[in-house]
Amino acid sequence: MIIYPAIDLKEGQCVRLVQGKAENKTVYSDTPAQVALSFQQQGAAWLHIVDLDGAFTGSPRNLEVISAIARAINMPFQVGGGLRTRDDVKRVLDVGAQRVIIGTRAVSSPEFIKQLLEEFGPERIIIGIDARDGMVAVEGWVTSSSLSALDFGKEMKSLGVKTTVFTDISRDGLLQGPNLDSTKEMAVQTGLDIIASGGFSSIQNIMDLKPMESFGVTGAIIGKALYDGKLSLPEVLNAAQ
Repeated sequence: MIIYPAIDLKEGQCVRLVQGKAENKTVYSDTPAQVALSFQQQGAAWLHIVDLDGAFTGSPRNLEVISAIARAINMPFQVGGGLRTRDDVKRVLDVGAQRVIIGTRAVSSPEFIKQLLEEFGPERIIIGIDARDGMVAVEGWVTSSSLSALDFGKEMKSLGVKTTVFTDISRDGLLQGPNLDSTKEMAVQTGLDIIASGGFSSIQNIMDLKPMESFGVTGAIIGKALYDGKLSLPEVLNAAQ
């Protein structure tokens, strides 16, 4: 199982939000590239980056910072947040991202995802499914849609998508553990590879998730617990092996 330490970018800083709310912000670092390098030095194999300004405004806002991160590390990373045009996707891939995560635009335009898959391939285009009470939330989690997260996952799979980052928003940033039932259900029902996100706070959470590898849960994104010192990255990486 791959552990993805998370870097959330807002106005060039490394921050964390609680449940995606801009007013619930904690700044952890003014030098995100240094944070990324420290994760690499602690043994991380992948990095997860979210451009929060992008998610709220609808186009990437932290490309310079992402570019600096790419220069500082030599591990692959994935980027999400505000990627709603083909050119935005290309710009993020061009600065060094291995993969991009599409959320809001995938909900409004499955055809857009089809085009991206054809141009860039399913290894580079992954989908973010952000669920609140089983329904998909969009636009930086501000808006809930009338689309069931499971139905959306099945639709994306039918288009050729292989991987999704699945977040239960109700757990995000609260350190209450991931929603194991909905994560397993998403994997089993859709056949997608699932990177679980939201609420990781203990080694036990990783141990609980690990048996789901056989269902297609391939990774976990961990943010706040690392920044608050509740978990150490080497410890988490060890548990995931």
